[in-house]
Amino acid sequence: MSADLTLVQTVDFFAPIVDDPYDFGRVAAANALSDIYAMGGEPLTAMNIAAFPTGKLPIEVLSEILRGGQDVVHAAGAVVVGGHTVTDDEVKYGLSVTGRVDPDRMLTNAAARAGDVLVITKPVGTGILATAAKSDKLPKAELETLIASMTTLNAVASRAAVALDSHCATDVTGFGLLGHLSHIARASQVTIRIDRASVPVLPGASAAWLAGSRTGGADRNLDFVRDLVTWNDASDVERALLVDPQTSGGLIVALRRERSAEYLSRVPGAAVIGEVTAAGAPGLVVA
Repeated sequence: MSADLTLVQTVDFFAPIVDDPYDFGRVAAANALSDIYAMGGEPLTAMNIAAFPTGKLPIEVLSEILRGGQDVVHAAGAVVVGGHTVTDDEVKYGLSVTGRVDPDRMLTNAAARAGDVLVITKPVGTGILATAAKSDKLPKAELETLIASMTTLNAVASRAAVALDSHCATDVTGFGLLGHLSHIARASQVTIRIDRASVPVLPGASAAWLAGSRTGGADRNLDFVRDLVTWNDASDVERALLVDPQTSGGLIVALRRERSAEYLSRVPGAAVIGEVTAAGAPGLVVA
């Protein structure tokens, strides 16, 4: 660490969320890199973490997973410098990532201020759609859109947040949108108001939930935020989408209202979904 340079590190890995090994490697790598971008950092190096059932699957499956991960790491401007693989009954893959960030411009979840608007940079619904895909109940076009979203790096969203003087961001992953917003509310000691109609949703996610696609993670997420959320008249499917556990989701960025239009112009697909207020105890209001 120096006056203008801090190293940031993270690690993340999980079991396959899609069937294709190459796509799984890409998704897992983008997901791991996202933690660096959520801090306003730039990834430098990555180390593979893999578990593989040796003798039960062709070694080419592992090769394709690692190739997918490497391609995404290279797209991020970083390099894979090694890693470690163990024998396991279930395939797992991810990365340990080291990045750099200017400590004076680091993004944290503790710096939201009353008057800020909240922007999300990717649609929600990955958990519901991935569950549908595992049951072969997701149309090809919707699966392709899901994979495209999960393999898109949060680099542009992160750099725009730093450039426009935001100091508060987090990525949307396993705790779902409301879970990660609750972390901002608690750490920043604010109340967050969400316009549920403004939250972008992946194509097919609502229909898949209505057709029965459910995740255990969503139930846990709902329990986690139960005492923090005022739901008003949100429907069951709207509630499900707001707590849906995400894989390689977008960033939530808090920034001054006058900066929001420029941010939206820099980050394709980003949407203003709410605002930060100082009123009341730290919590969430769904409007």
